[in-house]
Amino acid sequence: MTSSSPDLSHHLSGEARERLPNPMKVIWRRVNSSGRIDVANMANGDPHHSLYPFKQLMFEVPSVAEEPDPVPAWRTGNCPTQFFHSYKDEPCALSLRNAFQYTHGAGLPECQKTLTDLTQFFYAPPDHAITLTLGNSDGITKLFRLLGERGDHFLTDEFSFPGMTNAPLSYGIKWVGVKMDAGGMIPEEMEKILQNWNEASGRRPHVLYIIPVGQNPTGTTLSLERRQKIYAIAQKWDLIIIEDDPYYFIQFDQPPVETPSDDQGNYSKRFAKSLIPTILSMDTDGRVLRIDSFSKIIAPGMRLGWITSNRMFHDKLVTYTDSGPQHPHAFGQAFVTEMLSEKGWQMDGFCRWLQSLRLDYQRRRDFLLEVFRREVEPTGYASVNVPEGGMFVWIEVYFERHPRYRSEPPVAGSSTVAPRTNVEVLLLELLEKFIELDVVIMPSVLFAIEEHPRWIDDGARHVPIRDRTRFYRATFAGTEETIEKGMTRLGRALREFFDGPPLTSRL
Repeated sequence: MTSSSPDLSHHLSGEARERLPNPMKVIWRRVNSSGRIDVANMANGDPHHSLYPFKQLMFEVPSVAEEPDPVPAWRTGNCPTQFFHSYKDEPCALSLRNAFQYTHGAGLPECQKTLTDLTQFFYAPPDHAITLTLGNSDGITKLFRLLGERGDHFLTDEFSFPGMTNAPLSYGIKWVGVKMDAGGMIPEEMEKILQNWNEASGRRPHVLYIIPVGQNPTGTTLSLERRQKIYAIAQKWDLIIIEDDPYYFIQFDQPPVETPSDDQGNYSKRFAKSLIPTILSMDTDGRVLRIDSFSKIIAPGMRLGWITSNRMFHDKLVTYTDSGPQHPHAFGQAFVTEMLSEKGWQMDGFCRWLQSLRLDYQRRRDFLLEVFRREVEPTGYASVNVPEGGMFVWIEVYFERHPRYRSEPPVAGSSTVAPRTNVEVLLLELLEKFIELDVVIMPSVLFAIEEHPRWIDDGARHVPIRDRTRFYRATFAGTEETIEKGMTRLGRALREFFDGPPLTSRL
């Protein structure tokens, strides 16, 4: 950001404005950043490190330097291993003496620097700061509270993950769904909402929440052109963008990343170039708050992530954390710091793991598509998208071919968002058939953002979202055995649901 960057403080919620810094943490940060060595610290209630009942942490991990495709080799137990160590009394990237002490809300300085370097390497945002979180959910809910007031409306994809969109409802924040197509959110539809906003609904939305890669649930990935348009609209209408991107490193159908034997150390640069630019990387105003996590690329129970934001938002997040949930746990911070250190994988090794991981997910995706084409597509009752990233497919079912499908023309004076078909009824009936045949996939009605007539500008042509809940979300994150069973049973369920039970069972 530059001196001409806009002042975005008006986006802060009343809660964020009124929250006071923890005065003890302020003193701690002042002393810690002073560089003083011989400090007699008698201020904090930290147990002395000599009382910690451990001397080292040892992590046995794949040796990514020795195995070119480590993920499948690791799964089958055929991958050579190496060790990361964190010590209390020996040199390492993050000493356990420091790791298990109280620190401030941004996270342990060593881990914060590691993730700052990682963020700079992949996204190169101008003048942004890192705040550690307990994974994506923690980061997102903090941002909702940081930005939202009771009565506010936030923008998001018209089908979005309820685990996140449910979070701010209790704060009095409501959602406005933006129409999507096979390429994800449609920027022009977002601008229509902003242009035609009815002030009777409250103030115009000032926050956009979006998952750009492998969107949950639809699996769509925004093109570079759409990202640029969305950022330009955000600038025009003074929006804050929450870029939630847990699947960013799981992008498919990219050319293989190779490095000549005499060009070691540049693998990570080649890998980074294969990734689509983030919205954060375009951010010259400081209006993008990006959320990253290790949940999808290391382990979900690790519960460690980070928010990248301008420094004003960073300071408010630290204030919130210091007087609330406190900093993330030491175990995850120690692992990440050692993983990216000189004695760990380093950036090249980390990117080799990511490359192998995305190839593994791509193989699983391709296997699901293969089985779908064999077992489901011949029914003529469903189709599936081909996701460019993430871990979900979006299966469309042709309910209009069902003998009990009903459609009515719009009734004069009726709500523009009232359903005109029984698609939702059939969707839930088919779900019961799936469960009966021992396959579980998620119906789109769970992800649909409730509509309101006030933000529908083309009522006569508008198709209510409840008539468009013709989809199911399925994951390919499981084993090939699970995928094979699931798609086979799904095909059988469609045949029985649309055609009725086999003739023999009717006798």
